[in-house]
Amino acid sequence: MFLQGSVTYLEYMQVGKGRDVGLNQISKFEAKVANGNSEQTISRDIYRLGHRFDFFRMLSFYFTTIGFYFNSLISVITIYVFLYGQLYLVLSGLQRAIAVEEKEQNLKPLETALASQSFIQLGLLTGLPMVVEIALEHGLLNALKDFVLMQLQLAAVFFTFSSGTKAHYYGRTILHGGAKYRPTGRKVVVFHASFTENYRLYSRSHFLKGYELILLLVVYDLFRRGYENTVVYVLITYSVWFMSMTWLLAPFLFNPSGFEWGKIMDDWKDWNKWIHQKGGIGIQQDKSWQSWWYDEQAHLRHSSLLSRFFEILLSLRFFIYQYGLVYHLDISGDNKNFIVYLLSWVVILLIFILVKAVRIGRRFLSVEYHLAFRFFKALLFVGVIAIIITLSYVCDLSVRDLIVCCLAFLPTGWGLIMVAQVVRPL
Repeated sequence: MFLQGSVTYLEYMQVGKGRDVGLNQISKFEAKVANGNSEQTISRDIYRLGHRFDFFRMLSFYFTTIGFYFNSLISVITIYVFLYGQLYLVLSGLQRAIAVEEKEQNLKPLETALASQSFIQLGLLTGLPMVVEIALEHGLLNALKDFVLMQLQLAAVFFTFSSGTKAHYYGRTILHGGAKYRPTGRKVVVFHASFTENYRLYSRSHFLKGYELILLLVVYDLFRRGYENTVVYVLITYSVWFMSMTWLLAPFLFNPSGFEWGKIMDDWKDWNKWIHQKGGIGIQQDKSWQSWWYDEQAHLRHSSLLSRFFEILLSLRFFIYQYGLVYHLDISGDNKNFIVYLLSWVVILLIFILVKAVRIGRRFLSVEYHLAFRFFKALLFVGVIAIIITLSYVCDLSVRDLIVCCLAFLPTGWGLIMVAQVVRPL
């Protein structure tokens, strides 16, 4: 009106490349890039460039290419080394001896100094450079607002989960090779991802590692009680608890309708169908657990003998639980003889025989002789209960021993599976 109808109107049309917005899409993209950086790490090009750059350009080249992924791998490995070191100290009795000496010599300042390291582990400190950068551009108040908003939007959960993706695929490709293209789709993600899809994508990279870290923390907590302060334990391990829970729960937190009851029931039905479907020629991994399992070991079929040796060496960590925990059972008393460890392997062998017997019985009896199969399972169950009751009266087997045996034998079983799947392609 004031311009007398003389108004300039410009219309724009902008076309851009699609962005990955779903967690599964982002994880596939990061896995693909981590595989590529892993192949670059072991290439001649990186070797030659590293030898011909000066020191400062070499650092710049490192942190703008493979360094980010290598640092993620080192961070995860450091956490594993720390927890397995704590596990060794607490199961060997050194942790108790140190705590007793600390109380006798009144080394309270040493405990305070060791506990203060937890503040350095604060993930918030890693975001300090970002806060400073935003403060320089928009002011300190806006920087603090953005930082708090990021935490409310679970940015720490997302980036912790993302670091696990980078570390897993970068480390596996360095050890075995096998980088491949992973299509992401780049479509608008407003649909619900089933639990089967999340399990196939994150089982090896996040779920198993998260359970392993929780198992380490639980065993450490069980055997440090009585001589170590709970506050010290929380300050030292809270960051590891956060990382392990993030690796387990992030796919469900960032999944649309992830906690809707109807979707949960549909996911459960789809999961049961996927688990019980047998694999074979022409059956894709999204249709059968067996096909997915074989495809998941594809990188081992073309791996070198040295890589397989290192894979077996890494799998031996699962046998540490059994070797350390069997000597802390009430039924073993103060006996430190090697026979106790051998007897634990006898128990594992009996468990395998029991599982195999149930499997054979299901194959031959469950269809035509269903009642006989039920009676067979009931007989085995009663026999196991009778053995446990007898051992509790004769050898002082306690409920705590049963819990400790579960914590010891489950990692051992998984370690045997890891070794078997490495040896199988041979």
